[in-house]
Amino acid sequence: MLKVEIAVVSMFATNCYLVYSEPTRATLVIDPGAEAKKIIDIIKRLNLDPKYIINTHGHIDHIGANGKIKAEFNVPIMLHKNDVDLYHNPGFGLKHVLKKQPQPDHFLKEDDIISIGSDNFKVIETPGHTQGGISILSGACLFSGDTLFAGSIGRTDLAGGSYRELMSSIHEKLLTLPADTKVYPGHGPLTTIGEETVSNPFLTE
Repeated sequence: MLKVEIAVVSMFATNCYLVYSEPTRATLVIDPGAEAKKIIDIIKRLNLDPKYIINTHGHIDHIGANGKIKAEFNVPIMLHKNDVDLYHNPGFGLKHVLKKQPQPDHFLKEDDIISIGSDNFKVIETPGHTQGGISILSGACLFSGDTLFAGSIGRTDLAGGSYRELMSSIHEKLLTLPADTKVYPGHGPLTTIGEETVSNPFLTE
């Protein structure tokens, strides 16, 4: 059985998801953006067993705690290769903050499958917010990063962003999922594909 624990971290209120399988406690750490100690404390309190760190994209508020999480649990870091430059060069004068950022261990691509316990997670390429943005799907659960939010969509005015690509990703890759698919976004509250299809102002124009 798949369970999800949410740690909201940093001034950007990034949702770091600890997605784990029962009874094994094998865990995906999705977007550990900051506050490594907070995330580590939750992992230890719940007796979780991290297997992978997955970054849905390379923005600093989604990768900032990678190094400390990796060092604590000796787990590989995974993201899309198109965000490697962004991963190492976040802009905004913040490169010095990530000077010890560990190298990614594996690059993810469309239709890759990541398994923990008996649960499988499928990689969906959803560029637009960044060139290497991805979403992760497991059954009726979608981890959408900064592609799709409750009532909103990812911004496209930062380096590597593309409104055309973002809208294509959302309409062709995400809104085609079943309406009851629960969406776990990179920021803000949970939603569903059905709810966003009928009420998201960016998608119903």
